[in-house]
Amino acid sequence: MKERTTELVKGLRHSVPYINVHQGKTFVILLTGATLRSHNYANIINDLGLLHSLGIKLVIVYGARNQIDDELQAHHLEPKYHKYTRITDARSLEVVKRVTGLLQLNITASLSMSLNNTPLQGSHINVVSGNFVIAQPLGVDDGIDYCHTGKIRRINCDAINEQLNHGSIVLVGPVGVSVTGESFNLSSEDVAAEVAIRIKADKLISFCAEQGVMDKDGKVITDLFPVDADKYVREKEQQGLHLSSDIRFLRAASKACRHGVHRGHLVSYLVDGAILQEIFSRDGIGTQVAMEHSEKIRKATIDDIGGILELIRPLEEQGILVRRSREQLEMEINQFTIIERDNITIGCAALYPYFDEQMAEMACVAIHPDYRSSARGDMLLDKLIEQAQKMKIKKIFVLTTRSIHWFREKGFNPAEVDDLPMKKKQLYNYQRNSKILILDIDEQ
Repeated sequence: MKERTTELVKGLRHSVPYINVHQGKTFVILLTGATLRSHNYANIINDLGLLHSLGIKLVIVYGARNQIDDELQAHHLEPKYHKYTRITDARSLEVVKRVTGLLQLNITASLSMSLNNTPLQGSHINVVSGNFVIAQPLGVDDGIDYCHTGKIRRINCDAINEQLNHGSIVLVGPVGVSVTGESFNLSSEDVAAEVAIRIKADKLISFCAEQGVMDKDGKVITDLFPVDADKYVREKEQQGLHLSSDIRFLRAASKACRHGVHRGHLVSYLVDGAILQEIFSRDGIGTQVAMEHSEKIRKATIDDIGGILELIRPLEEQGILVRRSREQLEMEINQFTIIERDNITIGCAALYPYFDEQMAEMACVAIHPDYRSSARGDMLLDKLIEQAQKMKIKKIFVLTTRSIHWFREKGFNPAEVDDLPMKKKQLYNYQRNSKILILDIDEQ
C-alpha cells in the first residue's frame, strides 16, 4: 500500500508542470473509426473528460471509415476508390450519413455520463455539434466523378471558439455541409488538421493500434520533424498502405505543424491511459511530430531560475554541489546553459571564464535523475566547450567531489590547486577538499 501511495504522489508531482503548461490550451483530438470500436474506448472517453476538467479546450473530430465499410458490406455495396479516396455515390452517402449520425449520438452520450462511481462523476460536460465545417465537392479527376465526396471549403472558427470559451467540448464529424444545402463525405484526418490549423490549436492528437510510429526494429520513433513524417508516409505508400489511418494522420500532422500547430501526437488506442502518459510525462509513450525537437539546449535566462533551483537543490542538500542562493543565481544566470524538454529544465551547467589565464570553470553540473543514464552530460560539456572556444579559452577546469571518473572519461586530467587561476586559487575550500581536473580544449 505504501509503495502504491508513493507512486501516486510521485506521478502527481511530475504531472503538475504539464497540467500548468496545458491549462487553457486547445487540443484537437481525432477518434478514428478503429478507436471508436476498440475495447479501450470507454477509458479514452474518460481520459478526454479528465483533460476537459483540467481546463484544456477540446475539439473532438471522429472518423467512421471502418463503420462505413461494414455498413456498405451489410447492404451489399462495394466500396469504390480512386487514387485512394472514397467515391461516395448517392446510396453510399445515405450510409455515411446514417453511420456518422449514430456515432455522433453515441459519442455525445458517452461524454454526457456523470453517474456516481464513474470517472466522469459530476463532470456535466456540454457537448456541442453543428455545421462548423463548410464543404464543397471534390469534383472530377481523370474522368472519375467523386460524387458526394468533398473537400473543406472553410471552417467556422468563430463559432467553434465561442463554444470552447463557454466550456463546451466541440464534436465534429466527417460530413460537411455546403452552401447549396448538400452533404459531403470528408476525410476525418483532413477535417482534424484543418480545424487545428484554422483555430490555431496547440496540439493535434490521434490514435492507432501501435504505440506510435515504429522503426524497422519495432521500436517507437518518439520524435519526427514534418520532413521525416513525409518521408515515412512515402515509404509506406510505396508498400501499398495508402488507406491506413495512421499514415493519413501523419500526413495531416505534418501539414498542421507546418501551418502553426505546435505538436502532433500519435498514441495507441489499445493502451489504457496512453493519451495521459503522452501529454503529462516528460518522454511520453507515442510519436510526436513537431517543427522543432521537444528537447533543446540553450543559454539560460532569468525565467529559468526556478527550474535550475528545483534541479540543483537536492544535489546541494547532499553536499554534491555548493549551495547557491536565488540572488546569486540571478546575478550569474548569464553563465548558465540548460537542457529544456517541453518547458521543463532537465539539465544545467555554468561556465565561469578567467580571461587572464585563458581558463574557465565548469560548475553546477546537474542532470535530472530520470536522464542521468543518457548523454545529456555530454551535450552540456560539448556546448560549454563550444562557448569556451568562442571566448578564446584554452582550458576548462572543474572542482568535484563525486563525479571524478565521469570527468576523467571525458578527457579531464588531475591537477593541483596551484594550477587554478589566481582568483579561484584564493577561494579554494580546503575543508571541502574538491578534486581538481583540467581539460585542454585545444586537444579536443
